[in-house]
Amino acid sequence: MSLPDLLKGRLSIPVVGSPLFIISNPDLVLAQCKAGVVGSFPSLNARPVEVFEQWLQRITRELDEYNQANPDKPAAPFAVNQIVHKSNDRLQQDLELCVKYKVPIVITSLGAREDVNEAVHSYGGIVLHDVINNFYARKAIEKGADGLIAVAAGAGGHAGTLSPFALIHEIREWFDGPLLLSGAISNGNAILAAQAAGADLAYIGSAFIATEEANAAQAYKDMIVESTASDIVYSNLFTGVHGNYLRQSIVNSGLDPEALPESDPSKMNFGSGGSSKAKAWRDIWGAGQGVGAVKQVVPAAALIERLKAEYEAARARVAAL
Repeated sequence: MSLPDLLKGRLSIPVVGSPLFIISNPDLVLAQCKAGVVGSFPSLNARPVEVFEQWLQRITRELDEYNQANPDKPAAPFAVNQIVHKSNDRLQQDLELCVKYKVPIVITSLGAREDVNEAVHSYGGIVLHDVINNFYARKAIEKGADGLIAVAAGAGGHAGTLSPFALIHEIREWFDGPLLLSGAISNGNAILAAQAAGADLAYIGSAFIATEEANAAQAYKDMIVESTASDIVYSNLFTGVHGNYLRQSIVNSGLDPEALPESDPSKMNFGSGGSSKAKAWRDIWGAGQGVGAVKQVVPAAALIERLKAEYEAARARVAAL
């Protein structure tokens, strides 16, 4: 197992905050990074592309200022998520801006491309690619990705169906590079479990939706707090790709969670499918099975402190076994 050099000595806890569509913004990313967790956001959250450059300017400037003021405790680096899919007509423009601002970490999703990886490597950045099975993991590394994000069962938003233990095992049989695990990780015990299973870092999303900085409706944040694992519904109706969503948001949109039709997986979209006017992620809210560990809406720094305390307690408990 290995940790990228740019993360060594920069993390307060072995966590990367996952890029949350619509929700992740500069306020959340900066709060995560300053608290010692990699903050990330999808480039498509910044619309139009000019806004994306403004976000990059602000994040790089504020993190540089923070690091100069705190040389003994620098912030964690940030990451930008690029959707490598034919439906993303902004990919080239956004990639050029990532190169211009030397984004430390680029997270690629829904496709792996050598030219994207080469562009990030040109300035010394690294690429982490998210995968739902071992087949796609091998393809990503073959095309030049530096590390992998294993998206296992229970992850929020687009997610796989494999047990994290099975997925991590199969990848670790041949890959000893940076490996992150996603899937129902919302407390310190789960972060340590991810490492014990063979991952280097935990990849956490849903818990950060219920933070003050997150660009989510208050009703969405409250629903995260009120929900448990049994309130998560797995469907490909809303984007054409299978994902996990909050049951009550589906009900509120006039749909029956128990009778959702299948969508055409070859036609990825951000509509709802069928005749409904409800849209993911505006109306149909994504979340993972780890929501039961989220008990209140708090600042991102407070959430990270809770995770850190739980993680240290878990390490002490396991060491005493």
